[in-house]
Amino acid sequence: MISIIDDDVCAREATERVIRASGYTVATYVSAEDFLGSDHINRTSCLITDVHLPGLTGVELYLHLRANGLAVPTIFVTGHPDETTRTQVLAAGAVAFLSKPVSKKVLLDWLKTALIPQDAELANH
Repeated sequence: MISIIDDDVCAREATERVIRASGYTVATYVSAEDFLGSDHINRTSCLITDVHLPGLTGVELYLHLRANGLAVPTIFVTGHPDETTRTQVLAAGAVAFLSKPVSKKVLLDWLKTALIPQDAELANH
């Protein structure tokens, strides 16, 4: 399951359409708190989250999940990219940090990268 968190309804629905059209099961959320309150956390194969969310930010959510032993492959998207946040999340293990609008091809390429099992990735190096 791919979980998408974005408080921008247009961005959230557009991302959902792209991911569903590619054959994936999707769950969407308007906030990090909604995601944390769901039963999808342990079933999420990849998390696509906006950086700036009301309440708990996407970055805070990611760091919270990591601190609790949940290494969910995460793709960050943002309409307000900044190098400090980019560096922080990539250093913490995020898969990608993308600027909105994200093209369908770029999003799907990063999603495929995120879904590669770690041991398969290591075997290729």
